[in-house]
Amino acid sequence: MTSTVSTTSTASADVAVRVPYPDLLAFVTRVFHARGLPEGRAGAAAEALCHGDLTGFTSHGISNLTRLYLPLLDSGRCDPRAEPRIVTDRGASVLLDARRALGLWAATEAMDLAVERARRYGVGMVSVRGATHFGCAGHHALRAVRHHMVGLVTANCGRQRIVRPVGGRSPMLGTNPLALAAPAGDRPPFVLDMATTVAPTGRVRAAARAGQSVPAGWLQDDAGAPVTDPAAFDRGRAHLRWLGGDPDSGAYKGFGLGLLVEVLSALVPGAGIGPQMETAEPAGPDDDIGCFLLAVAPGRLRPEAEFRTDAASLFGALLGCPPVRADEPVRYPGWPEDARSRERRTHGVPLEPALHREMLDLARSSGLSFPEPVSPTAAGSPA
Repeated sequence: MTSTVSTTSTASADVAVRVPYPDLLAFVTRVFHARGLPEGRAGAAAEALCHGDLTGFTSHGISNLTRLYLPLLDSGRCDPRAEPRIVTDRGASVLLDARRALGLWAATEAMDLAVERARRYGVGMVSVRGATHFGCAGHHALRAVRHHMVGLVTANCGRQRIVRPVGGRSPMLGTNPLALAAPAGDRPPFVLDMATTVAPTGRVRAAARAGQSVPAGWLQDDAGAPVTDPAAFDRGRAHLRWLGGDPDSGAYKGFGLGLLVEVLSALVPGAGIGPQMETAEPAGPDDDIGCFLLAVAPGRLRPEAEFRTDAASLFGALLGCPPVRADEPVRYPGWPEDARSRERRTHGVPLEPALHREMLDLARSSGLSFPEPVSPTAAGSPA
C-alpha cells in the first residue's frame, strides 16, 4: 500500500521507519522507470538495489539511489535505454559490451545468460565491458543458486583509482568486489560478498554521513597511522587498507585479490583498467566497469542429487560445530543475511530516519507516492 508523501512524514526523528518490501520495491521501480528505463529492467534494477536493504548491506542499498544511480542517469554517463551487445560468442563463454547500461539490471541479465550457457555446457562465463556500478555482487551471484548452480561474480571499478598498492604512494585500484554463491541443501545458500579492501567506500561514507567513527584498521594516513574519522577519506587525508591490514599480517593477500579481480573483470573483456603509468586523479570516475560472471552447473558433471546431498552435509557440519559461546552459534556467510531478508520481507524494511526523509523528498520531487510505514505491532522485533 502506498500513500501520499504528506502522510508518511510523522515518524520519530530517531527511530527507524519500516516500510513493506513490495511497496519499497515498487517505488524504486517507478523512480527508475521515470528516468527512462523500460519497466522490466527498472524492476530488475530495483530488486538488485533493494537487496542491500533486505540483507543488511545498507551501504549498497537505496541510500545510493540519489547519491549514485540517479546522478549516473541524469549526467548521461549511464544510458537508460542501452541495449547490451554480444561481441564474441564461443558457446560456453561470451564477451558482452554493456554500452553504458545501468549495471543493476545489466549484471542480472549477464548472469542469467551465464546460467543459460551452463545448462548446455556445464559452465557459462560472461565477460562484460562498458558497464556501470551494479550494487551488491552477491545479488547477482545468487541468481545461479536459483538454478542449483554455483555463481561467481567479480567487478573492477573501471578507471577509478582509490586504493594504493602495498608499499605504493599513488592510488591504482578500486575496492574490486567479488562474490561467490552456492547451494547449501535445504539451508540458506552460502554467499560470500566482499570488497578486497577491509571495508568498501560505501560503509566509510555512510559512517561519515552519520557522524560516526570507523574502527581502527579501515583507514590509514600517509604515514601508516590509523584514522578513525571517516570524513578524512573524502578529504584526501586517509586511504583504504587492503584485507589483511599490514604487509606482515596479510595485506598482500587483499592486494592480490584486488589484482585477481582486475584481471578477470577488466583485462579479460578489455574494460577500463585502474592501474595506469601516467599520473591520474586519485578519484577518477568509475566508467567502463568490467565484470566477470560465471555459472557452474555441478549437475552436468555428476548426479545433481549427489551434489545437493554433499552441499547439505558440508554446510550442516559447519552449523553443527560446537560454538565458543553458547549464545553465538556458528554460522556461515549468507546465513545471517538470509534470516534478515526473510524477517524484513515479513515485517518491513527498516529505513533510518535521515534516509526515510530523503526518500520522501525524492518522492515529492518525482511526483510519486512513498510507502506507508508498517505499524509498530505489525513490524515485530527489529532484525
